[in-house]
Amino acid sequence: IDTDALDAQIKERKIQEATEKAQNEKFANEMKQNDKIMCLLEEQQKNDIRNINKAISEFRKNFQKPETRREFDLSDPQALKKETPARLSDSDPQCSVSGLQKFVGEDLNCVQRKILQKEQLREWSLQQQRDLRNALADKKRSDDLYEKDRLELDRKAVELQRADEETRRAICAATKDFNRAQAAELAERKKLEKYQTMKEDMAEISSLLQGNLLCENPEQAASSIGSHHVMTDRWKGMSQEQLMAIRNSQQQQILEKQRLKEEEHQRDAEWDRQRVQAARAQLLLERQQQRQNQEWRRALDSVNAELSQEQKLKNIRLKEEEYSNVPTAEYYAQFNTTSR
Repeated sequence: IDTDALDAQIKERKIQEATEKAQNEKFANEMKQNDKIMCLLEEQQKNDIRNINKAISEFRKNFQKPETRREFDLSDPQALKKETPARLSDSDPQCSVSGLQKFVGEDLNCVQRKILQKEQLREWSLQQQRDLRNALADKKRSDDLYEKDRLELDRKAVELQRADEETRRAICAATKDFNRAQAAELAERKKLEKYQTMKEDMAEISSLLQGNLLCENPEQAASSIGSHHVMTDRWKGMSQEQLMAIRNSQQQQILEKQRLKEEEHQRDAEWDRQRVQAARAQLLLERQQQRQNQEWRRALDSVNAELSQEQKLKNIRLKEEEYSNVPTAEYYAQFNTTSR
C-alpha cells in the first residue's frame, strides 16, 4: 500500500472539502446580503410609490379643484345663495350710496334698535350689580366661615397645649421621684458592694501571703490530669525549651504562609495573562466585525448610488418626455371670465 499517495489523496480531499465549505459560506453570505438589498429596494420602492401618490393627491387638491372647472356654475350647490336677492330691508346691497335711499341713523329699525340697546344696557347694569352683590356676600360668608374655623382651631390648639403641659408636668414629677428612689437604691448598693469587695480583697491578700503562689514553686502548677496540663492560676511561665519549640513552629508557619502567597501570586498572574489574551481576542474579533460592517456599508452605498442614478434618469425622462406639456398661467386665466 502506498501510504504517501493515500495521505496525499486524503490531504487533497480535505483541502477540496474546505474549499467547497468556504465557497458555500461565501455564497450563503452573498445571498443574505442580496436579500437585505432586495428588502431595502422594495421598501424604497414602496416609499417612492407612496410619495408619488401623495404628490398627485396634493396636486389635485391644490390645482384641480371643482371651482376651477368651466361648467362649475351649472352644478354649483351654492348657486341660489349666490344669486342677488330682492330688496327686503335697509341692509339690502342694492341700496347703494349714490341711490340716496338711506342715511346713517335714519334706517327703518332705528327707534326699535335704540329701545333694544337701552334695554340691553339696563340689563347689563342690573346684572353687574347683582354679580357684585353676590360676590360681596360670598366673600363675607367665606370670611366669616374662615374666622369661625380659625377661632375653633385656636381654641383646640390652646386646649391641647394645656393638656400637653399638664401631662409633661405629671411625667416630670413621676420621673423625678423615680430617679430619686433609684439614686438612693444605687448608693446603698454601691456601699454594700464596696464593703464586700474590701472584705474579699483582704481575704485574697491573706490567702496569697499564706500560700505557695508567691514562693514561685514550679511544682505547684503541676496538674493531676497529665504533664501537658498546668494549673493556670499557679503557672509561672514556660521553659526555654518550650519557647524554642514554639518559635520553630512559628517560623515553619511563616514559611508555609509565604509559600501559599507565592502560589496565589502565580495563580493571579496566570489569570491576568488569560484575561489579557481573551481581551486581545475580543479586540481582534471586534475589528474584524467592523471591517465586515464597513464592507457591507460600502456595498450598500454602491447599490444606493446606482439606484439614485437610475431614479435621476427616470425623473429626467419623466420631466422631458411624460410631463413636457405643463399647463401655464394663461390656461387657468381663461376660466370664469364671462357670466352666463
